[in-house]
Amino acid sequence: MSEELATLFSKIGLNETKTQEILKNKKVSKSFAEIIEEGKLSDIVDDKKIALLHSLATESKGAEIPHRELVTKAIVDGRLKTNLQVSEAFKYVKANPETANNADLESNSGVGVELSEGQVKNEIVNYIQSNKEDIETKRYSCVPAILGQVKKIPELKWAAPNLFKPIIDEEILKLLGPKDERDTVKKEKKKPAKKEAKASETKKEETSASGERSMFSEGFLGDLHKPGQNPQMYPELMKEHLKATGGKVFTRFPPEPNGYLHIGHSKAIMVNFGYAKFHDGVCYLRFDDTNPEAEEERYFTSILDMVDWLGFEPWKVTYSSDYFDELYALAERLIENDRGYVCHCTPEQVKLQRGQKPDGTLGGERFACEHRSKSKEQNLEEFRKMRNGFYKPGEATLRMKQDLESDSPQMWDLVAYRVLNAPHHRTGDKWKIYPTYDFTHCLVDSFENISHSLCTTEFILSRESYEWLCDVLKVYRPAQREYGRLNITGTILSKRKIAKLVNEGIVRGWDDPRLYTLEAIRRRGVPPGAILSFINTLGVTTNTTNIQEVRFESAVRSYLDQTTPRLMMILDPVKVVIENLEDSFSEDVEIPYKPGANSDPKFGGNRTLKFTNTIYIDRSDFRDDSTPSKDYFRLTPNQPVGLMKVPFNIAVKSVEKDSEGNVLCIHATYLNKEGEHKKPKTFIQWLPSGEGSIKIDEIRVQNRLFNSENPSAHPDGFLSDINPNSEEIYTNAIIESSFLDVKKRSPLNVKIADSEFNIEEKSGRPETVRFQALRVGYFCMDKDSTDNKLIFNRIVTLKEDSGKN
Repeated sequence: MSEELATLFSKIGLNETKTQEILKNKKVSKSFAEIIEEGKLSDIVDDKKIALLHSLATESKGAEIPHRELVTKAIVDGRLKTNLQVSEAFKYVKANPETANNADLESNSGVGVELSEGQVKNEIVNYIQSNKEDIETKRYSCVPAILGQVKKIPELKWAAPNLFKPIIDEEILKLLGPKDERDTVKKEKKKPAKKEAKASETKKEETSASGERSMFSEGFLGDLHKPGQNPQMYPELMKEHLKATGGKVFTRFPPEPNGYLHIGHSKAIMVNFGYAKFHDGVCYLRFDDTNPEAEEERYFTSILDMVDWLGFEPWKVTYSSDYFDELYALAERLIENDRGYVCHCTPEQVKLQRGQKPDGTLGGERFACEHRSKSKEQNLEEFRKMRNGFYKPGEATLRMKQDLESDSPQMWDLVAYRVLNAPHHRTGDKWKIYPTYDFTHCLVDSFENISHSLCTTEFILSRESYEWLCDVLKVYRPAQREYGRLNITGTILSKRKIAKLVNEGIVRGWDDPRLYTLEAIRRRGVPPGAILSFINTLGVTTNTTNIQEVRFESAVRSYLDQTTPRLMMILDPVKVVIENLEDSFSEDVEIPYKPGANSDPKFGGNRTLKFTNTIYIDRSDFRDDSTPSKDYFRLTPNQPVGLMKVPFNIAVKSVEKDSEGNVLCIHATYLNKEGEHKKPKTFIQWLPSGEGSIKIDEIRVQNRLFNSENPSAHPDGFLSDINPNSEEIYTNAIIESSFLDVKKRSPLNVKIADSEFNIEEKSGRPETVRFQALRVGYFCMDKDSTDNKLIFNRIVTLKEDSGKN
C-alpha cells in the first residue's frame, strides 16, 4: 500500500523525501491520496498547490469529510491561494456537511477578495493612530505585538501576509524616528516585593481569566491615577474626600436628558460603569438637568432604560437639580470672592469681548466686559434680582471672572448662571435662573466625591476651567480625564439631523432599526453583550475611534453566531407537490436548533418537522432552466436536489405557471426507489405545509440608510445621500412553527464561555426573540408585532457581503 501511495504522490511532483515524510502519518497520507483523486490529478502540480493540498490533508486527518472536493477543486483551479483560505474553506465544509456549496465556500474563504497595498496601509495606519499613545510609550518593543494585532483586524483577514511587516516598519519609523538608546538599552527590573508580586499576579488573573482583553486594565484606563492621587490646591480636602469614599473609585455617567442616547454613549456608559465595577467602586447615573426648556420625561426614562439594558446598575440615580440650593450658595460665594459678576451684555457683545472676528473666527483682540469692575456688593444685589425674576431672559447673566490673558477660551469669563422663565420638571417654578454646564458639572462632581471624572476629548479645554472653579471656591477638586469618543461612519448621530429624518417620515421614529440611537440598535435586535464585547475589543485611547458600520456588524454577527438557534425561514415560498407520495404520507424529521448541539438545552436540543407530500421551498432555490450555470447546485428540471435532513432527493416532474410565466407550483418526484438516490450537489431548506409553517406578516430587511461613509459631506446635504433601498419588505414569507418554541423560551440568554459580557436580558421584550434564518440572516421580532401579527427585523446578514444575501 505504501508503494502505491508513493507512486501516486510522485506523479504529482512530490520528491522522495517529502513523500516519505507524508507516509509516516497514515491518516494524513490516506486523506492526501483521496484529495489527489478528488482533484483528478494525474500530472505534476506546482509546489504551492501541493503545499495547500497537503495542508488540506493535514486538516482532514483521515476523516470522511462530505463536500471536501469543493475545497480540493478550489485549490487546483487557483481560487484558494493561501493556507488561511484553505483552513477557512475546510472549516466551512466541515460545519455544513449537508448544505456546503461553492458560493458560500468562496464567501467564507475570501475568494475574490483582493486587497491592494494601499488598502492594507490605510488599515494599518488607522490602527497605529488609534493606539498612538501606547506605541509612543512602549516604542519599538511593541512592534511584534502590533503585527499580531494587525493580523486580527477583520478587514485585513484576506490580505497578503507579506505586506504587513514592511508597512508597519515604515509607519513606526515615521511615528518614532530611528531607534535610539531607549530601544537598545534594557532597563533593569527590580524584583518586586512578595506583596507587590502577589498583587500583580492577582491583577493579571483578573484581566486574563476571561480570555478577553480588558480595556480597564490597559491603555488609557489602565494608566489612570488611583483614588487619592489626584492633586489638590488644599490637601486637607483630600482627607475629607477619602473619608467619604473609603478610598474607592467613584465615577459618574452624566447625560443631558434632552435627547436619546446613541452608539457613542454606549462607550461612555461602559467606561464609567465598567471602570468603577472593575475596581470594586461605584458609579452614579446623574442627569444633568440644568436646561428645562429642552428636557422631556421620555428622555429620562429612555436613558435609565438603556443603562439597565447594557447590564449596569447605578449606585445612585441623582440629578444636578438635587444640588440647585448648594450651587446657588456657591455662586454667591463666587461673587463674594470677587470671582463673579453680573453682565448685561448682548451675546454679540460677549463674542467681541472674547476676540471673535466678524467672520466668526477667534483671534481678535480680547477685552473686559464693562460690568466686570462692579463692586461685590453690586453684583450680589443684581444676582439676587436675577434669582427673584427681576430680569428677563437675555437681560442678565452671572459670569465668572477668570483670565482673559489665558490661551484657553474656557478661561474667558464663562457664563455661570442665566435667566430662564421655564418651569423645571423637578423643582417646578422655584427657580428663575439656572446654572450652566461649565458651572454645574465640576461642582456636582465635587459634591458627589467623584475620583475619576471621565469624559470625551472635546472637553479637554474645559479641564482648566473645571479645576479653576473648584479651587477658587475651595472645594474638593475631582480629576477630569479625557478619552476618545466612538463614532460609526456611514451614518449620522446628530440629534438635529435625526429629528429631521423622523419629522420628514424617512424613518419610523428615533428607534428605527436603520439608525444608531441605542433605542434603534435595541429594536434592531442587537444583543447588549455584543455591544460591550465590541467596545472592549476597540479599547480606550485618547484618539477618536471611527469605525465603519461593517466592522460593528461583523462583531454583532460573531456574537449572534454563538448565542442564537437556527430555523428555516423562506422569504418567497413556492409550493412543491410530490406526486409519488400518498396524501397520508408523513415522516418526522429531526433537526437540531444548533448543529453540533443536539442535546444542548441552551438552544432547545432538536425540533421535529413533518415531511409530507406537500412542502414549500424558496423561489431562489429553483431555476426553470435545463442548463443552469455550473455553480448553481439547487433544483432545476434536470437536476435533483436534497432537502435538509430528508432521506432522499426530489426531482422536478412538471411546473405550473401563471399567464406571466411566474412559477405557481412545482410537481416533483421523491427518489426513494433503489438505484434512484444519488448524493446531491447540495441540500436546500424546506418547510411543511399546513400547521408546520407560520405566515409572517412582514419581514423588514434593513440595509444601510446612507450611500456614503460621510453623509454630512454630501454637497446637497445629508438627505440627498439617503439610500432608496435602505429597507426591503417581504409580506409573503413563512417560517417553521418551531419559531413559537423559540419565542416561548426567549430570551435564551445563552452564555459565551469565558466572556465577561454575558448580559442577562429581561423577558417580555420582542427583540429578545432572535434566531438565525438559514441562508438569509439573523432576525428578531419587531415591537410592532402583536398576538395576531408577526413582524421581523433583520439584525445582520450571514456574511459581510450583504449584496450576496
